[in-house]
Amino acid sequence: MKKNCLLIIVFCSQYFVNSQYHEIGAIVGGANYIGDVGSSNYVFPENPAFGLIYKWNRTTRYSFRTNFVFSSIKKSDYNPSDFARFLRKYRFKNQIMEFSVGAEINFVDFNLHGIDKLFTPYIFMGVGYIKYDLFYHNPKTFESIFYADGSNISLPVIIGFKATASPLVILGLEIGARYTFSDNLDGSFPKSDSGAPNGYEFGNINNNDWYVFTGLTISFTFGDLPCYCKE
Repeated sequence: MKKNCLLIIVFCSQYFVNSQYHEIGAIVGGANYIGDVGSSNYVFPENPAFGLIYKWNRTTRYSFRTNFVFSSIKKSDYNPSDFARFLRKYRFKNQIMEFSVGAEINFVDFNLHGIDKLFTPYIFMGVGYIKYDLFYHNPKTFESIFYADGSNISLPVIIGFKATASPLVILGLEIGARYTFSDNLDGSFPKSDSGAPNGYEFGNINNNDWYVFTGLTISFTFGDLPCYCKE
């Protein structure tokens, strides 16, 4: 019986390496927007952002991941590097709530059940749902006038680097670009069917808006797969 029990433990230990394991944690950093207002810096975390993450690690190489992120974005045309926008003098502020799901792929085996220090670069790809404010710009007063709540789809792509601080704690650094199916995060393409007046469009209406999140992550592991052995 003891011999059989030992064989079961060894088998479970081997399976344990590739077993399901969970993480839950937080992400804190900054966000920047890329569109028709202000400068077009691609990675410039100038506005606060934070959120929650959950991962279901299916193997040492990939996991299913869920993100809930709240970002504040704002931009101003008061930038002398783009003189045309500087003369226009538009500015805006928006709040974005994002819920996204997808797959995170590790470039190196990341066995959370081991005791060794681990590190790996990774990439995340998925699909998201975003909510934000709809507004338009008054060219006479330069004010941003809210008229409705908006929502749309986003496609997040994240690259990052993570390492174990302990068997239960994982730290990471990541940069994630979000392509949105909206050209109105900045109020440049208000729609009359949502309550906006006609004739307030500006900028390139053929390009949708992006926003980029840069931040630190901390997550805590849990959910050991039990090894059942009869007496």
